[in-house]
Amino acid sequence: MKPIAEGERIVVNIFEAEFEPLVTDRGEDDGSVLQIDRSKPLGTGFNVYKMDPGYTTIPHEHRGNEEFLIVSGDLTDNDGTVYREGDLVWLKAGTQHCSYTKNGCIVVEYIEVPETSV
Repeated sequence: MKPIAEGERIVVNIFEAEFEPLVTDRGEDDGSVLQIDRSKPLGTGFNVYKMDPGYTTIPHEHRGNEEFLIVSGDLTDNDGTVYREGDLVWLKAGTQHCSYTKNGCIVVEYIEVPETSV
């Protein structure tokens, strides 16, 4: 087996790395994201999403399936569904929602294609 060459691996710590603002298709700020594979649009593919305490996401529709894992904090969807640390969630393409966090949260997510604001 050959060793992994320099430039073929990126390692960042999600608790120490700098997150970038995530901007919706309408130009609205929508939390912040850490994404090391920049071959996809920011906020798609595999990334880490962070919400500050008291934040509510912009209402949006998923044009592809979304999967996410709550790493820390709390998250509540607009329909009242509460997600807690350790919850692994799948949302079908076409679903619409927005989410609120009372205490802040870190979410690891996989989003197939950019979301659309609703």
